[in-house]
Amino acid sequence: MKHYGVGELTSVALLSELGDARRFSSSRKAVRFAGLDVTVHSSDEKRAAGKLSRQGSPVLRWAAYEVAKGAYRKSSPDHEYYLQSRERVGTNRAALSIARKLLRRAHHTLRELGEEAMSEPVVGSGAL
Repeated sequence: MKHYGVGELTSVALLSELGDARRFSSSRKAVRFAGLDVTVHSSDEKRAAGKLSRQGSPVLRWAAYEVAKGAYRKSSPDHEYYLQSRERVGTNRAALSIARKLLRRAHHTLRELGEEAMSEPVVGSGAL
């Protein structure tokens, strides 16, 4: 819950769905596990705009997106990045970009905590 916007409910969802983050060799694989990675479809020299793979936990995607929607607040550490992304790609895709950043941060935090993250109660412990 030490990350901006992560509350009691979303921290439980993130921890329960990500589980032991040491099983992922990189934070990009945690994003892929959540189904928030962008797919690429290309044929010859044509390339379609990417879409979310959605091949992962819907609860994890929901929790990351809900936390990311709070990035529009001025007190958010990702506020400037959100504004820049929103200008370029729109509101929803900017929030998805923040959600991917959040999952990468959560992965690194859980990886550092190791067994401690899985043994302590999540609510009020500061695990995420």
